[in-house]
Amino acid sequence: MNDELKQTAALLVSRLIKAGKTLSAAESCTGGLISEAITSVPGASKVFELGLCVYSENKKIKVLGVPPEIIAKYGVVSSETVLSMADCVKKLAVSDYAVSVSGVAGPGGGTEENPVGTVWIGWAYHGNSGSEKNIFSGSRDEIREKAALCAIEIITDMLNGVEHDKT
Repeated sequence: MNDELKQTAALLVSRLIKAGKTLSAAESCTGGLISEAITSVPGASKVFELGLCVYSENKKIKVLGVPPEIIAKYGVVSSETVLSMADCVKKLAVSDYAVSVSGVAGPGGGTEENPVGTVWIGWAYHGNSGSEKNIFSGSRDEIREKAALCAIEIITDMLNGVEHDKT
């Protein structure tokens, strides 16, 4: 885990503690990296409720509760899937904020619609939700770290009153 990711996670934990809010995460392509970054920060237990790594399509459905028709219609790398993932993990954890990621970290597996580096990030909080499509470059590890960093920055922005475009 790079220093920027560690520092950004520390800032998020600090902001969550200050705001008295909690967070949960549902991760696919990041493989638990968001949860790892957050839980590496002292005091994270005060604000981090649940982190699920739901890598397979089946576990997104069976464990997290993503409706199978969403995945069948839109695929696992889509706005609709990460929106559902965020909503589901927020409900499971009973957290104030939730973040989710699903994408193609590579080196293979990309398609014309979702080339390697495509990562959707979703969020849910206070009755609001949204998603953002990103195309990251680099190695598999670099793409995963960039996705985790971006997801943590989005939630930090929201705590700071910065809205992101809703897809």
